[in-house]
Amino acid sequence: MIERKEAEEAVRTLLGYLESDVHREGLENTPKRVIDSFDEIFSGYGKNPSEVLDSTFNAEGYDGIVLLKDIEFHSTCEHHLQPFRGRAHVAYIPTQRIVGISKLARIVDLHAKRLQNQERITKSVVDDIVENLNPLGAGVVIEASHGCMQCRGVSKQNAVMTTSAMRGVFFDKAEARSELLQLIRSRDQ
Repeated sequence: MIERKEAEEAVRTLLGYLESDVHREGLENTPKRVIDSFDEIFSGYGKNPSEVLDSTFNAEGYDGIVLLKDIEFHSTCEHHLQPFRGRAHVAYIPTQRIVGISKLARIVDLHAKRLQNQERITKSVVDDIVENLNPLGAGVVIEASHGCMQCRGVSKQNAVMTTSAMRGVFFDKAEARSELLQLIRSRDQ
């Protein structure tokens, strides 16, 4: 594992690639600030999905869809180290146990706060829900805008990428999947 001092020196080296005077006032503390921000932005590496989803309650016979939608997230593309951000919609149908709704948002954050691609976040969140809650079905839909497309390359400002992963009844039964997607699309008028 690289020590913090080495990480700060690596940032200083990158600054030297961009700027001839890495010791000017505005850049003097930049390596420390970058590593401080990395500690926060990439804090998902230090967390375990099973611990996030361990607080469950008796479902008391509830067997409908549980959906938390419009979970805002920010992540960093592993290919270009550019930010991407969007909304995640996380659903499951409980069997015997339900999880606190904040845990659904936390599991999205856990995966988003790592170097990522959108497809992996989508799959990881749904797989964690299946593994830890053993629901009848689980589904995740993520919509995001990617900095690597907005500020470089094709420069498409309004492009939104959508990914989905369905397990259990959401994968096997078209009616369940259709109901979930309708709930996601519904907005308060």
